[in-house]
Amino acid sequence: MTTSTTTPAGSAIAPRRRRADDVAGLGTVRAGIFVAPALILIGIFLLFPAVWTIWLGMTDYRLTGLQAASPEFVGLDNYVEALTDPSFWNSLWLTLIFVLFSGIIGQTLIGFGLAWSVRNIDGWTKGLIEGLVLAAWVIPASVASFLWLVLLDRRSGTINGLLGTEGTAWLIDHPMQSIIIFNIWVGTAFSMQLFSSALNAVPPSQIESAKMVGATGWQQLRDVIVPNIKGHILTNTLLITLWTFNTFTPYLVTAGGPNGKTEILSVYIYETAIPGGQLGLGAAISLIMLLINLVIALAYVRVSKGRKKR
Repeated sequence: MTTSTTTPAGSAIAPRRRRADDVAGLGTVRAGIFVAPALILIGIFLLFPAVWTIWLGMTDYRLTGLQAASPEFVGLDNYVEALTDPSFWNSLWLTLIFVLFSGIIGQTLIGFGLAWSVRNIDGWTKGLIEGLVLAAWVIPASVASFLWLVLLDRRSGTINGLLGTEGTAWLIDHPMQSIIIFNIWVGTAFSMQLFSSALNAVPPSQIESAKMVGATGWQQLRDVIVPNIKGHILTNTLLITLWTFNTFTPYLVTAGGPNGKTEILSVYIYETAIPGGQLGLGAAISLIMLLINLVIALAYVRVSKGRKKR
């Protein structure tokens, strides 16, 4: 009589599963080791400053005095003070004007206009135009600001020399217009490059078809070009809006003056926190500014999703 011994299938599969689990666990550990440095950097340079700013905004922390040595927790008092201060709302209004005219309208329209103008130009002329526009974007902000101070100087400024308006104090008589034009000059290059890439991606067959049916340049732009680059327009608008909303460069030209006429929100925060010494209040306004940025970004995402559904 022969007795046969059978091995349950589960007893053979179990060791394989354990080995697979061990390999998966080892892979997770290795992935954690590689990701850990990035997480540490994110924690140090992003998470910690954010948490510290939130905490700081709920204290009466100052640069000098007793509040510098032992700040007290004041809760939401700084936010109430900021939101009830007419200076804050005036600064926010100036910021919206600055963003609208120097970013959304100025940089976007001029950047697109330059990209549209040079798309059919070849040779050194196109390179010269792009080089001049890019030069304003790549030079340091301090250098660009100094150049504009020289251009707008009331006694020996180049602008007054060209226009024959010697003695005109542009930064005093027209401060907001001056920083709007300055910011357009500095930032237009990004929009030009983005729209140049977008225009190059438009199918030439669609443009040729429009020309064959007798479409004018405006009709080609309206019916062919814009529908193809809507995504690029939205992206450019978002980035330009956020960059312009948060820029501090105009301070190097006007220092927020005269009499606060160019004190946009980033400058207002600086004046409150550093010269004013109210770091707690400055941190609270910074968080409000961050929330406004978040609203802008969410609005862009909503518009973008709505466009994709259509």
